[in-house]
Parts: sequence; structure tokens; C-alpha cells
Amino acid sequence: ACLCGRCQLVFVELCSVLFQGLLSILRKLKSTPDQEVRILLLGLDNGGKTTLLKQLASEDISHITPTQGFNIKSVQSQGFKLNVWDIGGQRKIRPYWRNYFENTDLLIYVIDSADRKRFEETGQELAELLDEEKLSGVPVLIFANKQDLLTAAPASEIAEGLNLHTIRDRVWQIQSCSALTGEGVQDGMNWVCKSVNAKRK
Repeated sequence: ACLCGRCQLVFVELCSVLFQGLLSILRKLKSTPDQEVRILLLGLDNGGKTTLLKQLASEDISHITPTQGFNIKSVQSQGFKLNVWDIGGQRKIRPYWRNYFENTDLLIYVIDSADRKRFEETGQELAELLDEEKLSGVPVLIFANKQDLLTAAPASEIAEGLNLHTIRDRVWQIQSCSALTGEGVQDGMNWVCKSVNAKRK
């Protein structure tokens, strides 16, 4: 190899150019903003929506009060910025859910798996949401929450009771979870990111 001064200079310049080019690529990668996703988090009151949202945001879940209006939190996951809208589930608030349907990328519906007396009610609410024109084709993740309780119905039983197998107009998933312990929550969010990715391709 030639080690004359001119060759060394050329080599140093070449390294400098390559390094600058690499830096430029890295900067571009870093400055690429995460894709924003609008997620609607719905379900009956006391289903565990807010606990779930706080669990996703890695916040303290020891003091949860019923949501009277709505909470919004942004969660980073797999290159996505998930903007999650948690709307109160009390009967008097439910008619206002439709004010938030616009531009929804994905619906997360939370069910209290231990509250069997309200399975029919929660099923009706979910069926009405799936019939909404503004939510047409929107992927839906059903969290069968409170699986840490001994009285909780398994996700398979809930899926059968709600006739989820008849949903043909969108992708859907039911996921067992416990918002309290965090079990199953990340599995559900992995499905969310996968579904949003598939929808945007």
C-alpha cells in the first residue's frame, strides 16, 4: 500500500466524507417521528380501563378514581406513538362516546371478566360500537380484564358468549389480562402495533 503524504490525505478525506454521510443517515433516522395512532379505550364503568391505561404508561395504579370525562395518554411502543383516549363508561356518559369516533385507528374494549351479571350489557354496548359507521372496519382488541380474580371467566368463554366469531368486517382479538398485575397487557399491545402496521401498508 502507498503511504505517501498525498494518499494519506485522500484516505483521511474519504474517511471524513464517509463519517459525515453516516452521521447524516443516523440523524435522519433519529429525527423520523414515530407514527401517531389514535386509540379509543372503551368499556363499561369499573371494567379497569383507567388502570389499564396507567399500566401502559408505567404510572402508579394504587389510587384509581372513576373517570367522569376522559383521560388521554401517549404511549411509545414499537415505533408508534399511541394516543389513547380513555372515555368514562358510566351509563350516562356512554351516549357521548360517539363524539370521539372520528379518525380512530383502533378500538380497545375492556371487559370485567369477573362481573358475569353485566356480560349481556357489555355485549350490547360492544355490538352497537361495531355497528357504528365511523368505526367501520376499525380493528378491535377486547381485553378480558381482571383475570387475577378467581371468579373471572376465561377469554374463550367470553368470546363465545359475545359471538365474537361472527365478526367478519374487521380484524379482532380477545386477550386475557390483568390491568392490576400487568399480565397479558403487553401481549395485547403487541397485537395492536401489528394490526396498525398491517392496516397502514
